[in-house]
Amino acid sequence: MIRILSILVGLFFTVALAWSLVLGGVALSHDGLPHTVESVFHKHPKEVEFASNGAFGRFDNQQLQRGFKVYKEVCANCHSLKHVTFRDLKAIGYNDDEVKAIAKGYQIPVYDPATGEVKTHEGLAKDHFPPVVYAGQGVPPDLSLVTKARHEGPAYVYSLLTGYAQQPAELLKQFPDAKTPEGLHYNPYFANLNIAMPQPLTADDQVTYTDGTKATVDQMAKDVSAFLIWTAEPKLDKRKQTGWAVLGFLLFATVLAYMAYRNVWAEKKGH
Repeated sequence: MIRILSILVGLFFTVALAWSLVLGGVALSHDGLPHTVESVFHKHPKEVEFASNGAFGRFDNQQLQRGFKVYKEVCANCHSLKHVTFRDLKAIGYNDDEVKAIAKGYQIPVYDPATGEVKTHEGLAKDHFPPVVYAGQGVPPDLSLVTKARHEGPAYVYSLLTGYAQQPAELLKQFPDAKTPEGLHYNPYFANLNIAMPQPLTADDQVTYTDGTKATVDQMAKDVSAFLIWTAEPKLDKRKQTGWAVLGFLLFATVLAYMAYRNVWAEKKGH
């Protein structure tokens, strides 16, 4: 008797759960997802092509150097690059003297365990980029791995840098209480539409390129995004080269195996 009652109770709760799920699904299909300001006005990253995209893509060192210049002169005021050493820059075309000159422009903090003091020394090629001392509220994210940490990372960074705008009148019409708070900035590519970072790329020629490329806002955003792809995946080119070599070897081995199979089993199949 107890077993029958247990079965009936379990069956009742199962039917009740299934019924609530069916009713919820019907309501959702009828009314749609709940409308929030983010769901209506948040935009997916723009489509943008980078030289490193695709199986055959490779880094463009000139673009990476332009991107580093944008990072150094604009982004480095707030954002660190702690996973990158100065000598890593040799991989994007800088020579030893240039790397040493870049490192020399930084002061590297070093903790002295004997005195408990933090001292600084002139940057060396082996040092990592130092942390940024930020005076504002909160700590801006480190950019070393940002293109891997964000969904559609490179396109997201590019879209964010070029996406600052005035709040649309339609937004305030639909959501009167969603006005961008004082001290924040409207950007439809940011998760909640309002970002604390002021627009970093504000005008053309904000950075001077030495290779003759026109430093438009769009170009600078694309170049620094490409540079941040490299900081997150500095071995990307080598990994692709290795991958193609492995695929070639596997293809060759497959052909050899098939030829050996035909040679070994040809006579046996004839009997």
